[in-house]
This record gives sequence, structure tokens and C-alpha cells, in this order.
Amino acid sequence: MIKNAVLGASALAMALTAGAAHANTLRWAFSGDVVTLDPFAHTESFTSAFLEHIYEPLVRRDRDLGIEPALATSWEIVQPDVWRFKLREGVTFHDGAPFTADDVVASITRVLNPDARARGRLLSVKEARKIDDLTVEMVTDGPYPLLLNDLNGIHIMDAEWLKANDAEQPGNTTTGVTTYASTHTNGTGPFKLESYRPDQKTVLTVNEAWWDEPEHNLTRIEFMPIKSDATRVAALLSGEIDMMVPAPLQDIARIQAAPGLEVAESPSLRTIFFGMNQQDEELHDSNVKGKNPLKDVRVRKALWMGIDTDLLNRKVMRGTARVAGLLAAPAIPGHDDAIDVRPPHDVDGAKALLAEAGYPDGFSTNLSCPNDRYVKDEELCVAVAAMWARIGVKANLVAESKTTFFPKVDRGEADIYLLGWATLPQMDTYSIVSSLLATPDGPLGGNNAGGYSNARIDEIAIGAATELDEAKRLAMMTEALKIARDEVAYIPLHQQPIAWAMRSNVELPQFADEYVRLRFARIN
Repeated sequence: MIKNAVLGASALAMALTAGAAHANTLRWAFSGDVVTLDPFAHTESFTSAFLEHIYEPLVRRDRDLGIEPALATSWEIVQPDVWRFKLREGVTFHDGAPFTADDVVASITRVLNPDARARGRLLSVKEARKIDDLTVEMVTDGPYPLLLNDLNGIHIMDAEWLKANDAEQPGNTTTGVTTYASTHTNGTGPFKLESYRPDQKTVLTVNEAWWDEPEHNLTRIEFMPIKSDATRVAALLSGEIDMMVPAPLQDIARIQAAPGLEVAESPSLRTIFFGMNQQDEELHDSNVKGKNPLKDVRVRKALWMGIDTDLLNRKVMRGTARVAGLLAAPAIPGHDDAIDVRPPHDVDGAKALLAEAGYPDGFSTNLSCPNDRYVKDEELCVAVAAMWARIGVKANLVAESKTTFFPKVDRGEADIYLLGWATLPQMDTYSIVSSLLATPDGPLGGNNAGGYSNARIDEIAIGAATELDEAKRLAMMTEALKIARDEVAYIPLHQQPIAWAMRSNVELPQFADEYVRLRFARIN
């Protein structure tokens, strides 16, 4: 089996990496591909992280994940609802066009378009306006303390390039809308796009005209999506790639034992959980007709009690995950250890709750999962489906690539689905409240595909956006997390681990948000 995997990896790599790699070429693989090159057409964090090499925001995360200047050099609050940004002088896009306030205004306007999938990442901003070529103001919907956190996730595009290529309207991976920007780029970042072949290979080359002083020494990046864990490991062991993300947990010891290879491991901010259809009157794939079992909190709690998360951690995650009772990781502001508890695993108790809710014989439903996005995603779903069978719930598992999985979930076609959330780009519980917990009505609840709704959480989502007293704001966030836990808005499983494997001559810091930031990479 291993021999065949190695041969398969060699054949794949020969097809993908014809010719010898440059001395400063970094060849790396992920379990899935970039879903689009349009920064505003998606909300998937891996794609955002990849596009950070090409596009840049006004402010960015530093090595310690703090906020630092990027395309903006300074900022001030000139009125409670107006922020003024001074822009960096002398910056050019990859095609040589100068970066100005017009580009910021065009980018903010584009992401504020109701058809932009990323609209929910900038809920507070009403408009951006040009003061002069290097000064722009943003008007917020009242005082808003997290604007810099939000802007960290908004990549700036070239206004003239968008107009010339009829791409001023954003694409959308959920609705299937594509534009020239879906497959082409023109950013200001440290690397520029050479070629893009979806599901095969994407090549970036160094931007010699980048405004910043490079910490990296790369000349070329070759990215290959390799779905199979075995093939990805074999490609690393045989020398055809330099780095793989993630490193399969079951292969870490083997990789560490191989000469010239290293594994980097650290905790992640990403919580893995199940979402549930709580809005439709009838489930899409169920033997229950005329009503929706998942609308009943007793059913949702029974599903939670039916999962042995400690066993999942031991058997599937190999003891590397942190079992969670909340949607927020401990490092996220608003998290509270006192309420980060889950109901005990109790098969009989779960059966009793189902019977009380009117389902003494259980019921069937669909279970949708990606198989190329999170650590052990498909294996987690297989294991949970077996656990739910013990309480009488038949989960009809559909595992698929993230490229089809996420649009299906966004369209509300999944009854129970596996997701991960790392509170990006804000790194604040407000990301959870505004995107996952708020009623999906208007700009709020952009990732609340199951339609969970609670009036108090909606009040918190609105109030916390303008609350400048940090202690009060965080107390509101904690309250929202507790309500969501008590009502089983979602079923948290764990915070997944980060494990990267690379050649010993590759130097790259690892970040808790799971972003691969190759502007810090060096090949020694």
C-alpha cells in the first residue's frame, strides 16, 4: 500500500512539477484548493490566507498576530463614526499602476455590495470616501471598536483594473457568479500570480517592486492541492514537495523519523462543530415529514449527548484536539472557562430526550461534511454517524470537496453539516455572534446557514458593535456564547490542532489562526 502511494505521489508530482525547482522555490501542498481568486467572493479562511500573498489590506497581522500598518501607515478617529486613514506612498500594483485612495474606495464599495459573499466581514462600514490621493475616510454605523480587526481581512484591489476588466461587481462562490477577478489577480502583495490551474497547480513569483523590506528569501511559490493524505505524505517523503499543510496526525511520527524533515505542531483557534437546519419546516432528507425535528432543542441536545467527544479525540484526533463546550477557543476575547462545558455523553439520556420530543424510534437526516478542509473532517463525520446510530438517529453521510460543500451549505441544502470557525479575521467573539449566531437577516448572520435565531443574541449583535467599554462588550459576548450553548445553536466538538510538515531547510513561523504566511518563509 505504501509503495503504491509513493509511486502515485511520484507520478503526480512529475506531472505537476515538470522541470527542476529553483533554489528558492517553495513547493507546498494543502488538502484542498483555493476556491476563487476574488477576495470578496468567499469567506473561506484558507483562500483568504492564500490571497494574502497577492493582495494586501490596509492593516495586517504581524508575527505575534497583532495589528500593524500595511497599505495604511496611520489612522485616527476624527468623529465617533468616522475613521481617517493615511495611505502608504509609492506603492504600486503588480501591473505597475499606482496605489491611491481611489483603490480603497472601489474595494470597500465592492465588498459592501449586497451580492458580495464577503459582505459580512465589514458590517460596520457604511461608506468609504476619498479626501485626497493618499487619504481616505470610512464612515461607520456608530462608534465601532473593531474596525481595524475587520479591515485586516479586506484586501485592496485596483479600481482601474476592476473597471477595465468588467469586474466592479463582486463574484460569489455561493451563487456561482464569476468575473475576470475570479481567475486573475492584480494586487500589491509580496508575490504575484504567474499561473492558476484549478485543482492542479498555482504558481506565484516574487514581486520585486514590493514596498516592504522582505523577510522572506523566496523567488517562486508552487502550490498544489493534494487531497489524499497518503499521496501528500509520499510526495514530501520523496522530495517532490517542501511543505505540507496539514500533516496527517497518523503520519506525524513517521515524518519526524525521516531524515531532513520536521513537524511543527501548536494549538489552533479553530473550533470544529456541527450546524443544524433550524429554519425549514421540513428537512431535506428525512423520514420525518411535515415537521423539522432539529427545531426542537431537546433533539439538538440529544444529538450533542449522543457524541462521545473524548472518544473522538482519542481515536480520531489521536489526543491532539481540545474538547470544546463553546464556539470560541480559550484565547478568543469573550471566552469563559466557567461555561466552556458540554453535556455528558449519555446514550440513554439522549434516547429519553428524543422520545420526549416525539421521536421514540429516532429519525433519519442528511449529514454533509467536507473531506478536504479540516483535520480528519470525513473521519469525524463517519465516527459521529456511528454514535448517532446508537441513539436511533440515522445520519446519511455525504462527504465531498469543499468546493461543492461550502456552496451547498450556504444555500441551506444541508440539514446537519460540519464547519470550522477561527473567528477570522477579527480574532474576537463578535465574529461568532455577528456571523454564526445572529439571525440571517440583512448583513448579519452571513454564515448562519441553519437559520438559528434568538432575539437576545440579535440585541447583543447590534449593541456590541458600538459598545466602547471593553468589559461590558466582552460580557455581552460571553452571554451570547452561553445562550448558544444552552440552546444548542450548534454542537461544538473541539479546537483542532495545527500540524505542518516541512523540509528541515524551510523556516516558517506557525500561527494560531492557521494562516500560512510565506512572507516570513526562508529556505536555508
